[in-house]
Amino acid sequence: MENIIVGIGEILWDVFPNGKVLGGAPANFAYHVSQFGFDGYALSAIGDDKLGNEIIESLNNKKLKFQIAKTEYPTGTVQVTVDDKGIPQYEICENVAWDNIPFSSQMETLARKAKTVCFGSLAQRNSVSRNTIKHFLSLVPDDALKVFDINLRQHFFTKEIIEDSLNECHILKINDDEILVLNKLLKVDSADEVESCRFFIEKYNLKMVVLTKGTNGSYVVTKDIISFKPTPVVHVVDTVGAGDSFTAAFISSLLNGKSIEEAHSLAVEVSAYVCTQHGAMPVIPSELLKPAVNV
Repeated sequence: MENIIVGIGEILWDVFPNGKVLGGAPANFAYHVSQFGFDGYALSAIGDDKLGNEIIESLNNKKLKFQIAKTEYPTGTVQVTVDDKGIPQYEICENVAWDNIPFSSQMETLARKAKTVCFGSLAQRNSVSRNTIKHFLSLVPDDALKVFDINLRQHFFTKEIIEDSLNECHILKINDDEILVLNKLLKVDSADEVESCRFFIEKYNLKMVVLTKGTNGSYVVTKDIISFKPTPVVHVVDTVGAGDSFTAAFISSLLNGKSIEEAHSLAVEVSAYVCTQHGAMPVIPSELLKPAVNV
């Protein structure tokens, strides 16, 4: 198997009051794993418009590999406002290109070579992209790793989509707000976050759950391990893409043979750095890239 890692789902422009930056959780993830030396691929769709052309130009400038279909729908945008703590609020446009990602023979070829695929709930809000994602997941090798970065946004999820995804994945990535929603949705009667993680592991036969809690630290929970790391204190510019960089650093480290503790430590440092930068896809300093690879 090749070192191909795929992020499949939304790609879009995060539009801030002072300008726009490239975003979309799966694309963010693919970009960051590529910085760690893997063949990261972003799979999505754009419109036949100026914003879509600018996405392709930006991906080429970032040297990120991609399979991006051009559709009759407009390129996705998200209006982002950031509060005084750097926490973003999103207004996500509907019926856009990434809601309508077509499946292709090139996708099938890539799926059969993939080492890891990361997907979320947002791009599954429309049946076209949802079916493409499900078909892609069905074609990856048996020993490939499937990461469900749940990424709950507004009202764009259902119990059926969440449970189907949990039954499909090996690793669940979730934050402290999302786990409360998930507990309610799935009727998990636990006030303890770690116990909830263990419930998900048992019920859906997961390898692990990664729980991020903003400034309150993060957990990686398996059947046998509970790893907790505090969040470094940094000057936060915005937190857009921090969770995606966390997932990318963690998965890259695991795939390079690091322990859960080692991978967790690096993920915390990388995501803290991304919080000090504007937008979801900053260049990660070399001193943060080396620990994922070097023994």
